[in-house]
Amino acid sequence: MHIHRGGIVIVNLSNKDFDTVIKTSPVPVLVDFWAEWCGPCKAIAPILKDIDAEHSDSVLIAKVDIDQYGDLAQKYNVMTIPTLILFSNGEMVKKEVGAKGKTQILAMLD
Repeated sequence: MHIHRGGIVIVNLSNKDFDTVIKTSPVPVLVDFWAEWCGPCKAIAPILKDIDAEHSDSVLIAKVDIDQYGDLAQKYNVMTIPTLILFSNGEMVKKEVGAKGKTQILAMLD
């Protein structure tokens, strides 16, 4: 895991670093629970990159591959992917299920 602000860096989280990143990030963290085989997940990936590039100072975009880290998906009751969960100060504050457009994702961040 590498966190660099000021450029496009979407962080891939694992069991080892998930809690640390969520709890210590100075900005809210938007976590995309996804899988390689998920078409809608691939469809929102460029949208998340755009949001990361445009709002890197106010949100950290992160991804969790549910095939590798299913226990994290289970912990946050992720039953369908993609699921986007917004964390602020270490707490889950919003959850959206299914592919969303850029406007809908930005609305989550308000």
